[in-house]
Amino acid sequence: MQLDLTVVIPTYNRVATLRHVIPSLLASQTAARFEIVVADSQSSDGTAGYLAEVAAADSRVRHLPGAYTGRAMARNAGIAAARGDVVLFTDADIIASPELLERHLEHHRNATKIAVVGMELQVGSLADYERLRDRPEERRPLHPDKRKHVSWLYFLTGNASVRREDLERVGCFDEHFTGYGHEDLELGYRLQQGGLEIRYEPRAVDYHWHPVPYEEQKEKMRLAGRSTVRFFRKHPSFAVKARLGMTPVSLALHGAIAKAPGLLQRLDRTALERPGFARNVVLQYHYVGGIKDALEYERA
Repeated sequence: MQLDLTVVIPTYNRVATLRHVIPSLLASQTAARFEIVVADSQSSDGTAGYLAEVAAADSRVRHLPGAYTGRAMARNAGIAAARGDVVLFTDADIIASPELLERHLEHHRNATKIAVVGMELQVGSLADYERLRDRPEERRPLHPDKRKHVSWLYFLTGNASVRREDLERVGCFDEHFTGYGHEDLELGYRLQQGGLEIRYEPRAVDYHWHPVPYEEQKEKMRLAGRSTVRFFRKHPSFAVKARLGMTPVSLALHGAIAKAPGLLQRLDRTALERPGFARNVVLQYHYVGGIKDALEYERA
């Protein structure tokens, strides 16, 4: 049966948050026909049992287990299995607002050759989620409400939708991106290069419930830096290089911090005590470090 929309969720050992994510999607305020496809990288935490229980009560939920090598492969499996004309990407730790699906579909009903990116808010706990859900004035989104369009640099697949035919036309996600970072931006780049307009819809709200410890943030930034080099090798344009921060200036600043005695350690201590500018500098340092790692690996 053809549906209006398929929600694709890649997951691995996230059953604790899925128990909130799936009900939030099933409670969506829409008359549209939709399904939820969970592409599960063989979780060992009870995910299969939970999804079997939910699917028995609501046939809109489908479990798609597989030996996926990363989020790109898992999402591609979800696209291949999708019965919806539109595919909405989200994650196993992102709670949907009741209007999320309908706000995305409004755009796709009225236009073609578009992708839609919604408002993704970061929350540290369920209490934090409830606070931002009930107090919109306290939200601090990445984009202002008046923004109508974004570039590929903000095609973040925690809250993004595209027609299935457009995904298939550009080749879906690049499964060579097996590490952390940029598989979504790279797809956004190809969609935009392929003539799609990327719209921003601030009323399509979801809540990303995944607080990341500081040390893990640093490691993720280093991995993202490595993915940047893969992105640039595939799309070797100055615009890509500049937008992703792979520039002589950023490389030189990284070198200057590395050579200054004790500077990185002092920044690290400040970042732990007072997250802000110092933390941004440290995370950028590790991101550029990942770029350098990948460039050195190429030369080896």
